[in-house]
Amino acid sequence: MNLATFVGIIFYEMVDFLSLGLNPQLQRACDALGYQEPTPIQEKAIPLLLGGHDVLGIAQTGTGKTAAYVLPLLMQCKYAQGQNPRALILAPTRELVMQIYEVMVSLAQFTDLRLLALYGGLGPKPQIQAIENGVDIIVSTPGRFLELYRKEVIIVKELKHLVLDEADKMMDMGFMPQIRQILEVIPYKKRQNGLFSATFPERVENLSHEFLEFPHKIEITPQATPASQVKQHVYEAPNLKTKINALEYFLRNPEFERVMVFCRSKEVANQVEKFLSRKVLSEDQVRVIHSNKGQNTRINAMQQFREGLVRVLVTTDVASRGIDIPKVSHVINFDVPLIYEDYVHRIGRTGRAAEIGESITFVTLAERYHWAKIETIIQQKIEIEHLPSEIYEEDTPFLEQQDMLRAVDDQRKREDPDFKGAFHEKKHKPRAKLGAKGASKGPSKGNTSKGKPKNASKFRSNTSSIKKKR
Repeated sequence: MNLATFVGIIFYEMVDFLSLGLNPQLQRACDALGYQEPTPIQEKAIPLLLGGHDVLGIAQTGTGKTAAYVLPLLMQCKYAQGQNPRALILAPTRELVMQIYEVMVSLAQFTDLRLLALYGGLGPKPQIQAIENGVDIIVSTPGRFLELYRKEVIIVKELKHLVLDEADKMMDMGFMPQIRQILEVIPYKKRQNGLFSATFPERVENLSHEFLEFPHKIEITPQATPASQVKQHVYEAPNLKTKINALEYFLRNPEFERVMVFCRSKEVANQVEKFLSRKVLSEDQVRVIHSNKGQNTRINAMQQFREGLVRVLVTTDVASRGIDIPKVSHVINFDVPLIYEDYVHRIGRTGRAAEIGESITFVTLAERYHWAKIETIIQQKIEIEHLPSEIYEEDTPFLEQQDMLRAVDDQRKREDPDFKGAFHEKKHKPRAKLGAKGASKGPSKGNTSKGKPKNASKFRSNTSSIKKKR
């Protein structure tokens, strides 16, 4: 069966999982899960990882990156052995850690391998107990792994395999110091490394040079390329209230069956969720998740949305990376992301596994600058449309308009340091000196002493009276 890659240039012959060299237990699991043919990233990465090579993999979300490194890890670890972990997978968020763990459990169902997910948001005691009982493969956030390592719970001397998933997001979230600390403490000799992501900016490439040894680079699609099966719409929205009206308009359409709404901040996400639950949907049809929400709240909201019990999930970019939720019909970008690569990850929540998806992005005057940057990254020009005529466009409040104009000024200054703009600091005019036009020349009649304050005589009399009292 001949298929073209996503860019339509390279053609290759598709193979089945059995020909990739998987053992019978893993092949049986693939059959049970309905995995018939490997995706391009799996077909290229699995043989290299099984051959012991370091791999640098770049592929769109929804293309099977997780199984591309999980299957080789399960194959190489084979069966339960010893007490200490032999493989470590690092991921930036709790949600992604949990998802990778679920994939590992399903693929390892016919083995006796001991798998463990480590993340914050709950007490470490159950996780410590599981480690002490023996573990083969750990998937963890960087913070929780270091915490348990410093408590001398995790013994790293037998770690032979290390995978970083979504490395660019880990850097965006400030995990770079923790990653370097982990790289310093785990054994370097005879360690196999893998690095996988949907985007691969320059800073992550720099990390790969110090992390990977003679890696094989696999790039299935150009960096930061949106999935071709996602239809993208961009609408001009003059202000926040108009965005709210537009969101209500679209969500009243029954075709928007399962929707993710991405907001830039936790505060905006909370406001959007409150509006939708009061005015548009019933309370049981909308949930909100972000980093301030408790662990159980986030887990339950994601599970309810995944099962179709909740129609709308409002979130920040905490849920934009690697989270696999089937049949998301639409993604709505309430705000344009300031980390431009996140746009690809956001809209990658829809149109997964060859399904058709649709994304909608609202753009204000202040966000046009960021949208232009995103177009450069995704190498696409998408026309900014007017909102449908049924949507009422609110007048922009004065303060909001001023904030947007100030943001536009700052953006232009960033591009042109010589640009002053309407909001530059005004220089104060020097006061007129004495003797200038309109100022009296020489001392006034009531003050003949030069350079002395008017009340100097009073001050002297007061001090002399104080001396007399003493």
